[in-house]
Amino acid sequence: MARTVNVEVHKVRRDAFLDVAQQLIQTKGYEQMSIQDVLDKLEASKGAFYHYFDSKQVLLDAVVERFADNAMATVAPILADPSLPALKKLERVVGGIAQFKAEQKELVLAIMEVWNSDGNALVREKLRRMSASRLGPILSMVIRQGVNEGTIVISSSPEETARVMLYLIQGYQGFAGELFLARQAGTISFDDVLRTFGALHEAFERILGIPKGSATLTDEATLRFWFG
Repeated sequence: MARTVNVEVHKVRRDAFLDVAQQLIQTKGYEQMSIQDVLDKLEASKGAFYHYFDSKQVLLDAVVERFADNAMATVAPILADPSLPALKKLERVVGGIAQFKAEQKELVLAIMEVWNSDGNALVREKLRRMSASRLGPILSMVIRQGVNEGTIVISSSPEETARVMLYLIQGYQGFAGELFLARQAGTISFDDVLRTFGALHEAFERILGIPKGSATLTDEATLRFWFG
């Protein structure tokens, strides 16, 4: 007879592994962290670990997926608000995700370290796909709303436009990591950062066919938090 799995207990135990892994990734670094470190913290067996995760890489994937799911949960009420016009909704969604990342800065920096590692091309690709699966539908929905309102003017479909925006966002995510390291090294100024993100913002305005300055997707306070 097959053993019945208690879903809630399974989730609690799995989350315990994720909590410890996240703590170690933030304090020790993913490359330096070992599965044994996780086991020692939890006083758990290898069998218990492999019941939930196939490898250290799968553990990292799960930590990042939980982070992404939690970020999306914070902006869900914004997306569901029928009173918000599309451009305001886009502003608040981007701002909400930025605020969530700021609150999880240690984890974001640890993930960025993994992202920038030469030997982690597979991790970067998985992160891109994860980002696309979550942001793509959101962008499509908001763009479609804006088209219906007449505030967004595009020649392609909302889905195609969202895909272009997504590619641009993903490219800038990698570039933002380079800018962060350059600021840490003191090789660029904050004004350089402002100009770079100003160019990104201008590109978004042109893609969406919206007037200049009609939406603020990245404010100076957020940029100063990360690059100031």
